[in-house]
Amino acid sequence: MKLYKDFRIIVFVLAMLIALLAIHPSYNSEEGFTSNLQYGLDLDGGTSLILQLDGVIAGIDADPVQIIKSEFSDTFGDVEIVDHSDTEITFRMTEPPVEDAINAVGYGNGRIRGNEVTLTINKPYVIRTYLSKHLTCEVIYLGSDTYEIRSKVADSELSDLLAGVGGSIKKDIQGKPEFKEEVTKETQELTKDVLNEKLNIWGLKEIEITPVGSNILMVDLAGTDLSTARDIVTTPGKFEIRIQTTNNTSEHVLWGDCITAVGIPEMREGSWGVNFKLNSKGSGEFGVAAVKYGATDNPDAHELLMLLDDEEIYSAPLNPTLASNLKGLYDIYGEDGDWHPQDLIANTGSGDEGEIEARQLRVHLSAGALPVQVTVIGSEQVPASLGAQFKEQALIAGLFALLTVALVIFLRYRQKNILIPMLATSLSEVFMILGFAALPMVGWQLNLPAIAGIIAVIGTGIDHLVIITDEVLYEGKIPSLKVYLSRISKAFAIIFAAAATTIVAMLPLAGFLDVFVGLGFGALKGFAITTIVGVLIGVLIARPVYGRVIRDMLE
Repeated sequence: MKLYKDFRIIVFVLAMLIALLAIHPSYNSEEGFTSNLQYGLDLDGGTSLILQLDGVIAGIDADPVQIIKSEFSDTFGDVEIVDHSDTEITFRMTEPPVEDAINAVGYGNGRIRGNEVTLTINKPYVIRTYLSKHLTCEVIYLGSDTYEIRSKVADSELSDLLAGVGGSIKKDIQGKPEFKEEVTKETQELTKDVLNEKLNIWGLKEIEITPVGSNILMVDLAGTDLSTARDIVTTPGKFEIRIQTTNNTSEHVLWGDCITAVGIPEMREGSWGVNFKLNSKGSGEFGVAAVKYGATDNPDAHELLMLLDDEEIYSAPLNPTLASNLKGLYDIYGEDGDWHPQDLIANTGSGDEGEIEARQLRVHLSAGALPVQVTVIGSEQVPASLGAQFKEQALIAGLFALLTVALVIFLRYRQKNILIPMLATSLSEVFMILGFAALPMVGWQLNLPAIAGIIAVIGTGIDHLVIITDEVLYEGKIPSLKVYLSRISKAFAIIFAAAATTIVAMLPLAGFLDVFVGLGFGALKGFAITTIVGVLIGVLIARPVYGRVIRDMLE
Protein backbone atom coordinates (compact mmCIF):
# COMPACT_ATOMS: atom_id res chain seq x y z
CA MET A 1 0.00 0.00 0.00
CA LYS A 2 2.91 2.36 0.71
CA LEU A 3 4.11 1.84 -2.85
CA TYR A 4 0.86 3.10 -4.35
CA LYS A 5 0.94 6.23 -2.19
CA ASP A 6 4.45 7.17 -3.28
CA PHE A 7 4.55 10.50 -5.14
CA ARG A 8 6.89 9.09 -7.81
CA ILE A 9 4.49 6.23 -8.54
CA ILE A 10 1.52 8.63 -8.81
CA VAL A 11 3.39 10.87 -11.29
CA PHE A 12 4.42 7.82 -13.32
CA VAL A 13 0.85 6.48 -13.53
CA LEU A 14 -0.52 9.91 -14.54
CA ALA A 15 2.16 10.24 -17.22
CA MET A 16 1.26 6.82 -18.64
CA LEU A 17 -2.46 7.70 -18.68
CA ILE A 18 -1.78 10.98 -20.46
CA ALA A 19 0.37 9.14 -23.02
CA LEU A 20 -2.42 6.60 -23.57
CA LEU A 21 -5.00 9.34 -24.13
CA ALA A 22 -2.65 11.22 -26.47
CA ILE A 23 -1.83 8.17 -28.60
CA HIS A 24 -5.47 6.99 -28.53
CA PRO A 25 -4.91 3.52 -30.05
CA SER A 26 -7.99 2.01 -31.67
CA TYR A 27 -9.02 -0.67 -34.12
CA ASN A 28 -11.63 -0.92 -36.85
CA SER A 29 -12.20 -3.46 -39.59
CA GLU A 30 -11.58 -1.01 -42.45
CA GLU A 31 -8.32 0.64 -41.37
CA GLY A 32 -7.03 -1.85 -38.80
CA PHE A 33 -5.02 -0.37 -35.92
CA THR A 34 -5.02 3.44 -35.86
CA SER A 35 -3.66 6.08 -33.49
CA ASN A 36 -2.89 9.77 -33.21
CA LEU A 37 0.77 9.18 -33.97
CA GLN A 38 2.03 11.12 -36.98
CA TYR A 39 4.62 9.64 -39.31
CA GLY A 40 7.13 11.52 -41.42
CA LEU A 41 7.75 10.77 -45.06
CA ASP A 42 10.39 8.17 -44.13
CA LEU A 43 7.63 5.95 -42.72
CA ASP A 44 4.56 7.19 -44.60
CA GLY A 45 5.97 7.93 -48.05
CA GLY A 46 6.09 11.39 -49.60
CA THR A 47 8.45 14.05 -50.89
CA SER A 48 11.27 16.10 -49.41
CA LEU A 49 12.22 19.37 -51.11
CA ILE A 50 15.23 21.61 -50.50
CA LEU A 51 14.27 25.19 -51.37
CA GLN A 52 16.66 28.06 -51.97
CA LEU A 53 15.21 31.49 -51.22
CA ASP A 54 16.17 33.85 -54.03
CA GLY A 55 17.42 37.06 -52.48
CA VAL A 56 20.44 39.29 -52.01
CA ILE A 57 21.83 41.36 -49.14
CA ALA A 58 24.10 44.13 -50.44
CA GLY A 59 25.77 47.33 -49.27
CA ILE A 60 24.74 50.16 -51.60
CA ASP A 61 26.57 53.45 -52.13
CA ALA A 62 24.45 55.84 -54.25
CA ASP A 63 23.59 59.54 -54.38
CA PRO A 64 19.83 60.17 -54.04
CA VAL A 65 20.20 63.47 -55.96
CA GLN A 66 21.56 61.61 -59.00
CA ILE A 67 18.75 59.07 -58.76
CA ILE A 68 16.03 61.75 -58.66
CA LYS A 69 17.62 63.62 -61.57
CA SER A 70 17.93 60.47 -63.66
CA GLU A 71 14.41 59.21 -62.93
CA PHE A 72 12.63 62.49 -63.67
CA SER A 73 14.82 63.18 -66.73
CA ASP A 74 13.73 59.83 -68.19
CA THR A 75 10.09 60.93 -67.87
CA PHE A 76 10.13 64.70 -68.47
CA GLY A 77 13.33 65.42 -70.36
CA ASP A 78 16.03 67.76 -69.04
CA VAL A 79 15.86 68.35 -65.28
CA GLU A 80 18.03 70.89 -63.45
CA ILE A 81 18.78 70.47 -59.75
CA VAL A 82 18.16 73.82 -58.01
CA ASP A 83 18.75 72.91 -54.36
CA HIS A 84 19.01 69.84 -52.18
CA SER A 85 19.58 68.71 -48.61
CA ASP A 86 19.28 65.43 -46.67
CA THR A 87 15.50 65.88 -46.45
CA GLU A 88 14.46 67.86 -49.57
CA ILE A 89 15.39 68.25 -53.20
CA THR A 90 14.19 70.94 -55.61
CA PHE A 91 14.55 70.67 -59.38
CA ARG A 92 13.46 72.76 -62.36
CA MET A 93 11.72 71.43 -65.49
CA THR A 94 11.34 72.98 -68.93
CA GLU A 95 7.54 73.09 -68.64
CA PRO A 96 5.15 73.29 -65.67
CA PRO A 97 4.44 69.69 -64.64
CA VAL A 98 1.13 68.06 -63.78
CA GLU A 99 0.85 66.91 -60.16
CA ASP A 100 -0.42 63.43 -61.05
CA ALA A 101 2.50 62.94 -63.44
CA ILE A 102 5.00 63.87 -60.70
CA ASN A 103 3.36 61.48 -58.24
CA ALA A 104 3.34 58.69 -60.82
CA VAL A 105 7.14 58.60 -60.97
CA GLY A 106 6.99 57.03 -57.52
CA TYR A 107 9.15 59.17 -55.25
CA GLY A 108 6.40 60.83 -53.26
CA ASN A 109 4.10 63.81 -53.71
CA GLY A 110 5.83 66.97 -54.91
CA ARG A 111 5.14 70.65 -54.18
CA ILE A 112 4.89 72.46 -57.50
CA ARG A 113 5.69 76.14 -57.98
CA GLY A 114 5.75 77.05 -61.62
CA ASN A 115 8.45 74.97 -63.27
CA GLU A 116 9.99 73.91 -59.96
CA VAL A 117 9.19 70.78 -57.97
CA THR A 118 10.21 70.11 -54.37
CA LEU A 119 10.26 66.56 -53.03
CA THR A 120 10.64 65.49 -49.40
CA ILE A 121 13.20 62.66 -49.45
CA ASN A 122 15.62 60.57 -47.42
CA LYS A 123 18.51 58.55 -48.81
CA PRO A 124 17.32 55.02 -47.89
CA TYR A 125 13.82 55.69 -49.29
CA VAL A 126 15.14 56.97 -52.63
CA ILE A 127 17.59 54.08 -53.08
CA ARG A 128 15.02 51.50 -52.01
CA THR A 129 12.41 52.92 -54.42
CA TYR A 130 14.90 53.03 -57.29
CA LEU A 131 16.00 49.43 -56.81
CA SER A 132 12.42 48.23 -56.33
CA LYS A 133 11.20 49.91 -59.54
CA HIS A 134 13.98 48.62 -61.76
CA LEU A 135 14.31 45.14 -60.27
CA THR A 136 10.50 44.75 -59.92
CA CYS A 137 10.73 43.30 -56.43
CA GLU A 138 10.50 44.33 -52.79
CA VAL A 139 13.58 45.96 -51.28
CA ILE A 140 14.08 46.31 -47.51
CA TYR A 141 16.45 48.78 -45.86
CA LEU A 142 18.43 47.05 -43.08
CA GLY A 143 20.43 50.04 -41.84
CA SER A 144 24.07 51.08 -42.39
CA ASP A 145 23.56 51.44 -46.18
CA THR A 146 22.64 47.74 -46.39
CA TYR A 147 19.60 46.54 -48.33
CA GLU A 148 17.83 43.23 -48.75
CA ILE A 149 16.70 42.66 -52.34
CA ARG A 150 13.97 40.05 -52.40
CA SER A 151 14.78 38.72 -55.86
CA LYS A 152 17.48 36.77 -57.64
CA VAL A 153 19.93 39.32 -59.02
CA ALA A 154 23.59 38.96 -60.03
CA ASP A 155 26.23 41.33 -58.68
CA SER A 156 27.05 42.44 -62.25
CA GLU A 157 23.38 43.28 -62.90
CA LEU A 158 23.16 45.29 -59.68
CA SER A 159 26.45 47.07 -60.43
CA ASP A 160 25.24 48.06 -63.91
CA LEU A 161 21.96 49.37 -62.50
CA LEU A 162 23.74 51.48 -59.88
CA ALA A 163 26.37 52.73 -62.33
CA GLY A 164 23.58 54.45 -64.29
CA VAL A 165 23.06 56.82 -61.36
CA GLY A 166 26.68 57.08 -60.24
CA GLY A 167 26.32 54.42 -57.54
CA SER A 168 28.08 51.14 -56.74
CA ILE A 169 28.17 48.14 -54.44
CA LYS A 170 30.10 49.02 -51.27
CA LYS A 171 33.29 47.17 -50.36
CA ASP A 172 34.37 45.90 -46.95
CA ILE A 173 37.71 46.61 -45.26
CA GLN A 174 39.29 43.76 -47.26
CA GLY A 175 38.19 45.31 -50.53
CA LYS A 176 35.54 42.68 -51.27
CA PRO A 177 32.05 43.70 -52.48
CA GLU A 178 29.38 43.62 -49.75
CA PHE A 179 27.16 41.27 -51.75
CA LYS A 180 25.70 38.02 -50.41
CA GLU A 181 23.21 35.71 -52.08
CA GLU A 182 21.10 35.19 -48.98
CA VAL A 183 18.11 36.62 -47.13
CA THR A 184 17.56 37.84 -43.59
CA LYS A 185 16.37 35.52 -40.83
CA GLU A 186 13.08 37.47 -40.75
CA THR A 187 12.49 36.82 -44.47
CA GLN A 188 13.35 33.14 -44.06
CA GLU A 189 10.90 32.80 -41.15
CA LEU A 190 8.18 34.75 -43.01
CA THR A 191 8.57 32.49 -46.05
CA LYS A 192 8.34 29.47 -43.77
CA ASP A 193 5.14 30.81 -42.16
CA VAL A 194 3.47 31.56 -45.51
CA LEU A 195 4.41 28.13 -46.85
CA ASN A 196 3.07 26.54 -43.68
CA GLU A 197 -0.23 28.37 -44.08
CA LYS A 198 -0.42 27.47 -47.75
CA LEU A 199 0.31 23.79 -47.16
CA ASN A 200 -2.09 23.58 -44.21
CA ILE A 201 -4.87 25.15 -46.27
CA TRP A 202 -4.13 22.63 -49.00
CA GLY A 203 -4.80 19.92 -46.44
CA LEU A 204 -1.45 18.15 -46.66
CA LYS A 205 -0.53 16.07 -43.63
CA GLU A 206 2.77 15.78 -41.80
CA ILE A 207 4.20 19.12 -42.95
CA GLU A 208 7.66 19.84 -41.58
CA ILE A 209 9.57 22.93 -42.69
CA THR A 210 13.12 23.29 -41.37
CA PRO A 211 15.19 26.47 -41.91
CA VAL A 212 18.83 25.70 -42.72
CA GLY A 213 21.56 28.30 -42.93
CA SER A 214 20.54 31.74 -44.20
CA ASN A 215 18.55 30.97 -47.35
CA ILE A 216 17.48 27.30 -47.34
CA LEU A 217 14.21 25.65 -46.31
CA MET A 218 13.80 21.87 -46.11
CA VAL A 219 10.16 20.88 -46.64
CA ASP A 220 8.86 17.36 -45.91
CA LEU A 221 5.44 16.55 -47.37
CA ALA A 222 4.28 13.09 -46.33
CA GLY A 223 1.86 11.39 -48.69
CA THR A 224 2.54 13.78 -51.60
CA ASP A 225 4.17 12.90 -54.92
CA LEU A 226 7.13 14.91 -56.24
CA SER A 227 5.30 16.69 -59.08
CA THR A 228 2.44 17.88 -56.86
CA ALA A 229 4.85 18.96 -54.12
CA ARG A 230 6.88 21.07 -56.58
CA ASP A 231 3.79 22.73 -58.00
CA ILE A 232 2.29 23.62 -54.62
CA VAL A 233 5.46 24.84 -52.92
CA THR A 234 6.93 26.89 -55.76
CA THR A 235 3.69 28.53 -56.96
CA PRO A 236 3.88 32.23 -56.09
CA GLY A 237 0.82 33.95 -54.74
CA LYS A 238 0.33 37.28 -56.59
CA PHE A 239 -3.42 36.98 -56.88
CA GLU A 240 -5.51 39.28 -59.09
CA ILE A 241 -9.11 39.45 -60.30
CA ARG A 242 -9.74 40.97 -63.74
CA ILE A 243 -12.85 41.36 -65.89
CA GLN A 244 -13.14 40.57 -69.58
CA THR A 245 -14.01 43.59 -71.72
CA THR A 246 -13.83 43.37 -75.54
CA ASN A 247 -11.59 41.72 -78.14
CA ASN A 248 -10.06 39.30 -75.61
CA THR A 249 -8.84 42.16 -73.43
CA SER A 250 -9.41 42.54 -69.71
CA GLU A 251 -9.26 45.22 -67.02
CA HIS A 252 -7.92 45.04 -63.46
CA VAL A 253 -10.56 44.80 -60.73
CA LEU A 254 -8.76 44.08 -57.43
CA TRP A 255 -5.76 42.43 -55.79
CA GLY A 256 -5.71 39.55 -53.34
CA ASP A 257 -5.23 41.83 -50.33
CA CYS A 258 -8.93 42.80 -50.60
CA ILE A 259 -9.92 39.22 -49.67
CA THR A 260 -10.49 38.97 -45.92
CA ALA A 261 -11.80 35.40 -45.50
CA VAL A 262 -12.04 32.20 -47.52
CA GLY A 263 -14.41 29.31 -46.83
CA ILE A 264 -13.93 25.59 -47.36
CA PRO A 265 -14.92 23.94 -50.68
CA GLU A 266 -18.60 23.02 -50.65
CA MET A 267 -21.07 21.35 -52.99
CA ARG A 268 -24.01 23.66 -53.76
CA GLU A 269 -26.75 22.89 -56.27
CA GLY A 270 -24.64 20.16 -57.88
CA SER A 271 -21.47 22.22 -58.24
CA TRP A 272 -18.36 22.61 -56.13
CA GLY A 273 -17.45 26.13 -55.11
CA VAL A 274 -15.43 28.29 -52.73
CA ASN A 275 -16.95 31.26 -50.97
CA PHE A 276 -14.77 34.27 -50.11
CA LYS A 277 -15.37 37.66 -48.52
CA LEU A 278 -14.25 41.05 -49.86
CA ASN A 279 -13.62 44.05 -47.62
CA SER A 280 -15.38 47.38 -48.23
CA LYS A 281 -12.69 48.60 -50.63
CA GLY A 282 -12.71 45.37 -52.63
CA SER A 283 -16.52 45.23 -52.70
CA GLY A 284 -16.66 48.74 -54.14
CA GLU A 285 -14.01 48.01 -56.77
CA PHE A 286 -15.71 44.75 -57.71
CA GLY A 287 -19.22 46.24 -57.97
CA VAL A 288 -18.14 49.35 -59.89
CA ALA A 289 -16.06 47.31 -62.36
CA ALA A 290 -18.90 44.81 -62.94
CA VAL A 291 -21.30 47.64 -63.84
CA LYS A 292 -18.75 49.73 -65.75
CA TYR A 293 -17.63 46.93 -68.06
CA GLY A 294 -21.08 45.40 -68.66
CA ALA A 295 -20.76 42.21 -66.60
CA THR A 296 -24.05 42.94 -64.82
CA ASP A 297 -25.94 43.37 -68.13
CA ASN A 298 -24.29 40.59 -70.13
CA PRO A 299 -22.40 38.22 -67.76
CA ASP A 300 -21.50 35.64 -70.43
CA ALA A 301 -19.65 38.23 -72.52
CA HIS A 302 -17.72 39.67 -69.57
CA GLU A 303 -16.34 36.82 -67.50
CA LEU A 304 -14.39 37.29 -64.28
CA LEU A 305 -10.79 36.11 -64.51
CA MET A 306 -8.61 35.09 -61.56
CA LEU A 307 -4.88 35.17 -62.16
CA LEU A 308 -1.92 33.94 -60.18
CA ASP A 309 1.34 35.54 -61.27
CA ASP A 310 -0.38 36.65 -64.50
CA GLU A 311 -1.47 33.10 -65.31
CA GLU A 312 -5.19 32.42 -65.46
CA ILE A 313 -6.34 29.93 -62.85
CA TYR A 314 -10.09 30.49 -62.97
CA SER A 315 -12.70 32.15 -65.20
CA ALA A 316 -16.49 32.21 -65.05
CA PRO A 317 -19.37 34.60 -65.75
CA LEU A 318 -21.18 36.38 -62.94
CA ASN A 319 -24.10 34.51 -61.48
CA PRO A 320 -27.30 36.22 -62.79
CA THR A 321 -28.58 36.78 -59.25
CA LEU A 322 -25.26 38.33 -58.19
CA ALA A 323 -25.24 40.51 -61.33
CA SER A 324 -28.69 41.84 -60.49
CA ASN A 325 -27.69 42.49 -56.86
CA LEU A 326 -24.54 44.36 -57.87
CA LYS A 327 -26.50 46.58 -60.22
CA GLY A 328 -28.90 47.46 -57.41
CA LEU A 329 -26.03 48.17 -55.00
CA TYR A 330 -24.36 50.39 -57.60
CA ASP A 331 -27.54 52.48 -57.83
CA ILE A 332 -27.36 52.93 -54.04
CA TYR A 333 -23.63 53.46 -53.44
CA GLY A 334 -22.33 54.74 -56.78
CA GLU A 335 -18.62 54.82 -57.62
CA ASP A 336 -17.44 56.70 -54.55
CA GLY A 337 -19.83 55.33 -51.93
CA ASP A 338 -18.94 53.29 -48.85
CA TRP A 339 -19.75 49.75 -50.00
CA HIS A 340 -20.36 47.07 -47.41
CA PRO A 341 -18.23 43.85 -47.40
CA GLN A 342 -19.60 41.15 -49.70
CA ASP A 343 -19.59 37.36 -49.82
CA LEU A 344 -18.90 35.83 -53.24
CA ILE A 345 -18.77 32.23 -54.50
CA ALA A 346 -16.46 30.90 -57.21
CA ASN A 347 -17.92 27.70 -58.73
CA THR A 348 -15.51 25.12 -60.16
CA GLY A 349 -17.81 22.40 -61.50
CA SER A 350 -19.01 18.99 -60.37
CA GLY A 351 -17.39 15.64 -59.64
CA ASP A 352 -13.89 14.89 -58.40
CA GLU A 353 -12.31 17.34 -60.85
CA GLY A 354 -14.51 20.17 -59.57
CA GLU A 355 -13.57 19.33 -55.98
CA ILE A 356 -9.84 19.29 -56.77
CA GLU A 357 -10.09 22.65 -58.56
CA ALA A 358 -12.06 24.09 -55.63
CA ARG A 359 -9.32 23.01 -53.19
CA GLN A 360 -6.62 24.54 -55.41
CA LEU A 361 -8.58 27.78 -55.75
CA ARG A 362 -8.96 27.99 -51.99
CA VAL A 363 -5.18 27.85 -51.62
CA HIS A 364 -4.70 30.62 -54.18
CA LEU A 365 -7.32 32.81 -52.51
CA SER A 366 -5.89 32.33 -49.02
CA ALA A 367 -2.16 31.86 -49.04
CA GLY A 368 -0.99 35.13 -50.56
CA ALA A 369 2.38 35.74 -52.12
CA LEU A 370 5.67 34.37 -50.83
CA PRO A 371 8.05 37.13 -49.70
CA VAL A 372 10.66 35.82 -52.16
CA GLN A 373 10.73 33.42 -55.07
CA VAL A 374 11.97 29.92 -54.23
CA THR A 375 14.04 27.53 -56.32
CA VAL A 376 14.02 23.76 -55.80
CA ILE A 377 17.69 22.80 -55.56
CA GLY A 378 17.17 19.26 -54.26
CA SER A 379 14.40 16.70 -53.92
CA GLU A 380 13.78 13.19 -52.68
CA GLN A 381 10.72 10.99 -53.05
CA VAL A 382 9.82 8.00 -50.87
CA PRO A 383 7.02 5.83 -52.34
CA ALA A 384 4.25 4.85 -49.92
CA SER A 385 5.12 1.15 -50.26
CA LEU A 386 8.75 1.86 -49.32
CA GLY A 387 7.60 3.98 -46.38
CA ALA A 388 5.47 1.10 -45.08
CA GLN A 389 8.48 -1.20 -45.43
CA PHE A 390 10.65 1.24 -43.46
CA LYS A 391 7.97 1.33 -40.75
CA GLU A 392 8.02 -2.46 -40.43
CA GLN A 393 11.83 -2.55 -40.39
CA ALA A 394 11.99 0.18 -37.74
CA LEU A 395 9.56 -1.80 -35.55
CA ILE A 396 11.63 -4.96 -36.01
CA ALA A 397 14.83 -3.06 -35.17
CA GLY A 398 13.27 -1.70 -31.97
CA LEU A 399 12.03 -5.12 -30.87
CA PHE A 400 15.38 -6.69 -31.68
CA ALA A 401 17.17 -4.05 -29.59
CA LEU A 402 14.81 -4.69 -26.68
CA LEU A 403 15.20 -8.48 -26.89
CA THR A 404 18.97 -8.19 -27.10
CA VAL A 405 19.01 -5.98 -24.02
CA ALA A 406 16.72 -8.46 -22.22
CA LEU A 407 19.11 -11.31 -23.01
CA VAL A 408 22.14 -9.39 -21.68
CA ILE A 409 20.27 -8.45 -18.50
CA PHE A 410 19.19 -12.06 -17.94
CA LEU A 411 22.73 -13.34 -18.43
CA ARG A 412 24.04 -10.77 -15.96
CA TYR A 413 21.51 -11.11 -13.12
CA ARG A 414 19.56 -14.33 -13.87
CA GLN A 415 16.61 -13.05 -11.84
CA LYS A 416 13.20 -12.45 -13.36
CA ASN A 417 12.30 -9.95 -10.64
CA ILE A 418 15.13 -7.76 -12.03
CA LEU A 419 14.54 -8.52 -15.71
CA ILE A 420 10.80 -7.76 -15.71
CA PRO A 421 10.97 -4.34 -13.95
CA MET A 422 13.86 -3.29 -16.19
CA LEU A 423 12.04 -4.17 -19.40
CA ALA A 424 8.78 -2.67 -18.12
CA THR A 425 10.59 0.58 -17.24
CA SER A 426 12.25 0.72 -20.66
CA LEU A 427 8.94 0.06 -22.47
CA SER A 428 7.17 2.67 -20.37
CA GLU A 429 9.78 5.26 -21.39
CA VAL A 430 9.16 4.47 -25.07
CA PHE A 431 5.40 4.68 -24.52
CA MET A 432 5.70 8.09 -22.82
CA ILE A 433 7.93 9.38 -25.64
CA LEU A 434 5.29 8.35 -28.18
CA GLY A 435 2.60 9.94 -26.02
CA PHE A 436 4.55 13.20 -25.91
CA ALA A 437 4.90 13.10 -29.72
CA ALA A 438 1.15 12.57 -30.13
CA LEU A 439 0.09 15.51 -27.94
CA PRO A 440 -1.95 18.01 -30.04
CA MET A 441 0.24 20.97 -29.06
CA VAL A 442 3.39 19.04 -30.08
CA GLY A 443 2.35 17.41 -33.38
CA TRP A 444 5.69 15.65 -33.63
CA GLN A 445 6.47 13.46 -36.63
CA LEU A 446 8.03 10.06 -36.21
CA ASN A 447 10.67 9.41 -38.85
CA LEU A 448 13.74 7.20 -39.09
CA PRO A 449 16.01 9.58 -37.10
CA ALA A 450 13.33 9.77 -34.39
CA ILE A 451 13.15 5.95 -34.26
CA ALA A 452 16.94 5.87 -33.99
CA GLY A 453 16.65 8.32 -31.09
CA ILE A 454 14.15 6.04 -29.33
CA ILE A 455 16.50 3.07 -29.72
CA ALA A 456 19.34 5.20 -28.31
CA VAL A 457 17.14 6.10 -25.33
CA ILE A 458 16.49 2.40 -24.71
CA GLY A 459 20.25 1.79 -24.58
CA THR A 460 21.11 4.70 -22.28
CA GLY A 461 18.08 3.90 -20.10
CA ILE A 462 19.22 0.33 -19.54
CA ASP A 463 22.69 1.64 -18.63
CA HIS A 464 21.14 3.79 -15.90
CA LEU A 465 18.94 0.94 -14.65
CA VAL A 466 22.00 -1.29 -14.36
CA ILE A 467 23.72 1.40 -12.27
CA ILE A 468 20.68 1.59 -9.96
CA THR A 469 20.43 -2.20 -9.68
CA ASP A 470 24.11 -2.64 -8.88
CA GLU A 471 23.89 0.00 -6.16
CA VAL A 472 20.78 -1.62 -4.66
CA LEU A 473 22.42 -5.09 -4.65
CA TYR A 474 25.07 -4.12 -2.13
CA GLU A 475 27.66 -6.95 -2.17
CA GLY A 476 25.06 -9.22 -3.77
CA LYS A 477 22.37 -8.72 -1.13
CA ILE A 478 19.73 -6.20 -0.10
CA PRO A 479 21.32 -3.55 2.17
CA SER A 480 19.74 -1.82 5.13
CA LEU A 481 17.47 1.14 4.41
CA LYS A 482 20.13 3.65 5.45
CA VAL A 483 22.76 2.10 3.19
CA TYR A 484 20.19 1.73 0.40
CA LEU A 485 19.30 5.46 0.52
CA SER A 486 22.95 6.43 0.49
CA ARG A 487 23.81 4.20 -2.46
CA ILE A 488 20.68 5.11 -4.47
CA SER A 489 21.57 8.79 -4.02
CA LYS A 490 25.03 8.04 -5.38
CA ALA A 491 23.51 6.18 -8.34
CA PHE A 492 21.22 9.07 -9.25
CA ALA A 493 24.08 11.55 -8.98
CA ILE A 494 25.86 9.54 -11.68
CA ILE A 495 22.66 9.23 -13.75
CA PHE A 496 21.83 12.95 -13.61
CA ALA A 497 25.39 13.86 -14.60
CA ALA A 498 25.30 11.44 -17.54
CA ALA A 499 21.86 12.73 -18.62
CA ALA A 500 23.02 16.34 -18.46
CA THR A 501 26.04 15.49 -20.62
CA THR A 502 23.84 13.77 -23.20
CA ILE A 503 21.38 16.69 -23.34
CA VAL A 504 24.13 19.28 -23.72
CA ALA A 505 25.70 17.23 -26.52
CA MET A 506 22.36 17.03 -28.33
CA LEU A 507 21.45 20.74 -28.08
CA PRO A 508 23.39 21.89 -31.19
CA LEU A 509 21.85 19.09 -33.28
CA ALA A 510 18.39 20.00 -31.94
CA GLY A 511 18.73 23.51 -33.36
CA PHE A 512 19.27 25.30 -30.05
CA LEU A 513 22.16 27.30 -31.53
CA ASP A 514 20.41 28.16 -34.81
CA VAL A 515 19.41 31.58 -33.52
CA PHE A 516 23.00 32.48 -32.71
CA VAL A 517 25.16 30.87 -35.37
CA GLY A 518 22.72 29.85 -38.13
CA LEU A 519 23.40 26.13 -37.95
CA GLY A 520 20.95 23.67 -39.45
CA PHE A 521 21.16 19.89 -39.22
CA GLY A 522 17.98 18.82 -40.99
CA ALA A 523 17.06 15.23 -40.22
CA LEU A 524 19.50 15.02 -37.30
CA LYS A 525 17.23 17.39 -35.39
CA GLY A 526 14.62 14.62 -35.03
CA PHE A 527 17.22 12.29 -33.55
CA ALA A 528 18.46 14.93 -31.11
CA ILE A 529 15.02 16.04 -29.92
CA THR A 530 13.88 12.44 -29.42
CA THR A 531 17.00 11.69 -27.39
CA ILE A 532 16.58 14.80 -25.21
CA VAL A 533 12.89 14.14 -24.54
CA GLY A 534 13.57 10.46 -23.83
CA VAL A 535 16.38 11.21 -21.39
CA LEU A 536 14.26 13.79 -19.54
CA ILE A 537 11.30 11.39 -19.28
CA GLY A 538 13.65 8.68 -18.04
CA VAL A 539 15.53 10.59 -15.37
CA LEU A 540 12.54 12.60 -14.11
CA ILE A 541 9.75 10.00 -14.22
CA ALA A 542 10.63 6.39 -15.07
CA ARG A 543 13.99 5.74 -13.42
CA PRO A 544 13.10 7.16 -9.99
CA VAL A 545 10.13 4.78 -10.01
CA TYR A 546 12.43 1.87 -10.88
CA GLY A 547 14.72 2.81 -8.00
CA ARG A 548 11.70 2.82 -5.67
CA VAL A 549 10.22 -0.46 -6.94
CA ILE A 550 13.31 -2.63 -7.43
CA ARG A 551 14.15 -2.88 -3.70
CA ASP A 552 10.64 -4.07 -2.87
CA MET A 553 10.77 -6.56 -5.77
CA LEU A 554 14.08 -8.00 -4.59
CA GLU A 555 12.89 -8.23 -1.01
